[in-house]
Amino acid sequence: MSSIINATAAEGPFWFAVHVKSRHEFKVQERLAKSGIEVFLPVVERLSKWKDRKKLVEFPMFNGYLFVHIHRAHGAMLTVLKTPGVARFIGLTPGDPEPVPDEQIESLKKVVENKEAIDPYPYLKEGNRVRIKRGALSGVEGLLVQKAGQHLLVLSVDLLQQGISLKIDSSEVEPI
Repeated sequence: MSSIINATAAEGPFWFAVHVKSRHEFKVQERLAKSGIEVFLPVVERLSKWKDRKKLVEFPMFNGYLFVHIHRAHGAMLTVLKTPGVARFIGLTPGDPEPVPDEQIESLKKVVENKEAIDPYPYLKEGNRVRIKRGALSGVEGLLVQKAGQHLLVLSVDLLQQGISLKIDSSEVEPI
């Protein structure tokens, strides 16, 4: 009996990340849902301002990506790939989609449902080279370091074997 359970678990369905054309997330979500595929597009609401008004607008949490819940079967994957606006599945090896753990999808769903103040956070690791995106220090490059729960940008002068650090908000930097 346990071998039947394990075989079923290995077949899925699984959540897969799908890369879509720029600004096509909502259209692709609609097309996939119409073809009977369970789709999850995490969104955040932001206040958009125009000259004459302000309005809460939904934006994809991860630009260019959404998630599909399908079996790892050729037919199911082909249906997704043939959907207009879909670019590819995401995986560590090109052409070999990697399932996203259910726990990560469930966590995202809970956060989106509760409408917490969500702010996309760049995926950065300590030691990454980063560049400041905006402000007076725009374009400054350095090494990201974490110290006492704060992010620091370390600038080094290799010839002098000296460096300086400054506190930064990680939302202000991008990986190089």
